[in-house]
Amino acid sequence: MRIIAKRTLREFWECLEYGDAQVPLEAWYREVANSSWQDPMAIKAQYRTASILKEGRAVFNIAGNKYRLIVWINYPTQTVFIKFIGTHKQYDKIDADTI
Repeated sequence: MRIIAKRTLREFWECLEYGDAQVPLEAWYREVANSSWQDPMAIKAQYRTASILKEGRAVFNIAGNKYRLIVWINYPTQTVFIKFIGTHKQYDKIDADTI
């Protein structure tokens, strides 16, 4: 999978209060970059705790469920677009289906 854009993840973990997210986000990035998801079931097979949303979106729990990562996946082009990374409190303030 091609992931757009790692910079979003890096900017998040470079904030002092989210520095503990670096190792798990880098691990997620490597795993996904080496994956080839054809459909949402492939995501669930790899990440059982991922939540599959409508219209190609998925939510991943990061760092033992401390952070939430929302992505939009274009399966035909094998591209993952990072839409949001934040704490549960920040996640609760957004609409995961539209962000």
